[in-house]
Amino acid sequence: MKVFRGAARILVRLPAWMLIGLVRLYQWTLSPLLGGQCRFYPTCSNYFIEAVRKYGAVRGGLRGIGRICRCHPFHPGGMDPP
Repeated sequence: MKVFRGAARILVRLPAWMLIGLVRLYQWTLSPLLGGQCRFYPTCSNYFIEAVRKYGAVRGGLRGIGRICRCHPFHPGGMDPP
């Protein structure tokens, strides 16, 4: 029975791990080329990771996407914890 619980736990967490992996890939490859452009603290990519860890893949992913949509020159930015 414990084997099934462990497998179910992995399957539930897998989407979150995949999203975090994609954001980490962005941080290691594209982010250094684009430079520091984020108007918020923490940065949008770090916010995305924190939100997915705190709320899960779906809710955290939606919060992260909403934050990325707010990151533009006309928004004042500032501190915005997940």
